[in-house]
Amino acid sequence: MAEADPREFGLVDADLAKLPTVYGPEAFAGKTVLISGGAGGIGRATAWLLGRLGAQVVIAGRDEGRLEAAAEAMRAAGLKAAGRTVNVRDPATIGALHDWIATEFGGIDILVNSAGGQFPQAAIDFSTKGWNAVVDTNLNGTWYMMQEAARRWRDARRPGSIVSIVVVTRQGLHGVAHTIAARAGVVGLTQALAVEWAPLDIRVNCIAPGAIETPGWRVYDPAQVEAYPRSNPMMRTATTWEVAEACAYLCGPAAAYVTGEVLNVAGGAQLWGETWTIPRPAFFDGPGRSGDGG
Repeated sequence: MAEADPREFGLVDADLAKLPTVYGPEAFAGKTVLISGGAGGIGRATAWLLGRLGAQVVIAGRDEGRLEAAAEAMRAAGLKAAGRTVNVRDPATIGALHDWIATEFGGIDILVNSAGGQFPQAAIDFSTKGWNAVVDTNLNGTWYMMQEAARRWRDARRPGSIVSIVVVTRQGLHGVAHTIAARAGVVGLTQALAVEWAPLDIRVNCIAPGAIETPGWRVYDPAQVEAYPRSNPMMRTATTWEVAEACAYLCGPAAAYVTGEVLNVAGGAQLWGETWTIPRPAFFDGPGRSGDGG
């Protein structure tokens, strides 16, 4: 595997505290939002935005130190934020998290599933452990979070909104087949649940980001990162803030009549282009290859 990129990527708290937004400052006042993976990348940007829009935000993840640092930065800016540990692969810890939120804040109104991760590698070389780790987090963990939230909304007879962060699965993302499989599962699950849970007044949607600059880019080869702006017809990468703005739309009242959808925030990458997280095989360079058996 190629050496990871040593550069720093993504927005910092000082950026997230002041970037402009199209939403009014009280758009989410009175709402409690749970964001898994909320200490970094897209989850952190979404936490800042919804917090700035008046929500009580609970960011959850595995690293207590990172969670508390992220929540403290938001509180220092006058926002309502709390950090709490959870292992999305373990339904028992998810239940304990919801018990704590119910005691402190009376339950949640919105769930944003941003926890997840993957590593770049040719699929033929995946180990069983590596495959299972990605699928267990990105598919099973997302499901456990969704089910727990929905059960509590059902039992309390209250509406709910779920947004899951996935990836563009329709076009041109290569070298992370494990996450493609898992996230495609989340998309299918979302479409099924949007119908099943409509009688419960629970909306379920996905956001599929394209080339979004986050600290997670450090695991990719610098040569691959340099090519990311050419992965879509807009010929640029995006920030986590742009995804957060989309999330505010999809999980909030503006999208009250939207469920079962996948919102691509990808510069058109779902229609054109390709993204290689591993070196692109020379096979795809064009005609003239040999050894094709012809």
